[in-house]
Amino acid sequence: MSTFEENLVQYEPMISACIRKLSIYKNHELYRQAGRIALWRAWVKFDAERGDFAPYAYRCIYGGILDELKKEKQIEETIDPMEEEKLTFLIEQTLSQSIHHEALAFALEKLTTNERELILWIFVEGISLQQAATRAGITIPGIKKRRERLLTKLRENMAAKN
Repeated sequence: MSTFEENLVQYEPMISACIRKLSIYKNHELYRQAGRIALWRAWVKFDAERGDFAPYAYRCIYGGILDELKKEKQIEETIDPMEEEKLTFLIEQTLSQSIHHEALAFALEKLTTNERELILWIFVEGISLQQAATRAGITIPGIKKRRERLLTKLRENMAAKN
């Protein structure tokens, strides 16, 4: 077998094909690197007596990228709830402190009706992002993006008050 660098050049299109097949639309370089690492592992472990390298490499690349996707999803699921817990804690703290209460009230007044409604759903009623997305008539990534922009806007408005 040739050197790994030659194999990498040869199998780079296969890595791109796996990324497309898994419908990955962001962080391409992260997943491309995961595919390269999986290709290297396949190259190291390959036994020519057991068959051709190409199908083995494909399965290893596909599996490596899939593992990376799972890991990123798990990270996303653990970080997002932490953000909600932080905001809940901050809102509770601001309600107990009158100065911060005024800043929060000021920040909430600056929000649109739809933004206040989203805050009410997520942080007061405590509904899931899926339920909020259904109520708003948009996708879960859309509701996450709105929540991120809303939290940024709240922080900026509270900072402007202080």
